[in-house]
Formats: sequence, C-alpha cells, structure tokens
Amino acid sequence: MKLWVGLGNPGVSMSRNRHNIGFMAVDTIATRHGFAPWRRRFRGETAEGMVGRQKILLLKPLTYMNLSGDSVQQAARFYKIPQDEITVFHDELDLAFGKMRVKRGGGAAGHNGLRSMDKALPGPDYWRVRLGIGHPGSREKVHGHVLGDFSSTERPELELWLDGMADATPLLAQGEHEAFMTKTALRRN
Repeated sequence: MKLWVGLGNPGVSMSRNRHNIGFMAVDTIATRHGFAPWRRRFRGETAEGMVGRQKILLLKPLTYMNLSGDSVQQAARFYKIPQDEITVFHDELDLAFGKMRVKRGGGAAGHNGLRSMDKALPGPDYWRVRLGIGHPGSREKVHGHVLGDFSSTERPELELWLDGMADATPLLAQGEHEAFMTKTALRRN
C-alpha cells in the first residue's frame, strides 16, 4: 500500500484557497478512480482505492497545515508504510500556475505542511508532487496569495489540470514519475 497525502486546511471557507490544491488533487484522484467514501481517521480523512494495480490510501490531514505531519505519521505507522512509499501533493510558490514537478526529498522551502511532515517522519525522504500556484511577485503578498482563492479565470484551467493529473496517476503509482509529469502536461495542451 502507498500513502498519498493532500495538504490543505479544513473548512469550507478555505476549500478554494491556493494552499488547498493538495486537497483538491486527492479529491480528484478519489473521484476519478472510484475510491471508497472518505472517513475520519488519523486526525484526518482517508479514502482507500486502487490506482492501476496499486492499492492507495489517500489522506487529507484535518489538523491545519502546521500540524499535518501528525496525521501523516499516524497513518504511516498504523499501516507500516515506509517513507519511500509516501507521496505528498502540495502547493508550490516557486512554480508557475499549472506547472508540476515530482521529486524525492528536499527542504521545506518555508512550507509549513512540509516542515511538519519533516519533523513527524524520520526525515524529508518522501516523494513530493509540487503543484505550481505561482508567486505574487513580492514577499509581502505571499500570505494573501497562498490563502486566497483561485480566480474565476484560473478555475477552468485548474480543473483541466487536476483532471489530467488524475488520469495520469497510474504512472505515478508505478513509480514512472517523468511519464506522469509528461502525460499531465500533454493533457493540458
């Protein structure tokens, strides 16, 4: 079993925030691949299903971003999921809106959800699907940008992007990260 984590903040008022793109990603995956209904466990919500031939546990921590590592650590420990089988979907300021990169390990780069996971897990050596939300241009605008909703002009593009990513996730489940990124990018064009 693999653990795929979507990072975000709970609550209807935050559901369309750029910071919640991780939640949006795993919600789209769950819908596209017919996962079981979400249920509350591990200080979050989980849904189980198959992507291709791989069993996946989706997790949305409901601890708010700063404590999301607690939820991830509980689920990983319960299912005995090693760190290299954990993938986190999260917002990335340093990538333009609609760009995606997959990498293993690395620093938190100021992302509180990643920082929390790094502290709760044995280290930062898990997979990351970095979902670009773009940078607002100045440091002073970052907080409002991250916690702001996607604009009405961004939303149709966001839906196409998330749909393409969900279609390509069998490649991610097989560990074919480059092919996953390529298929997702081609679907948007």
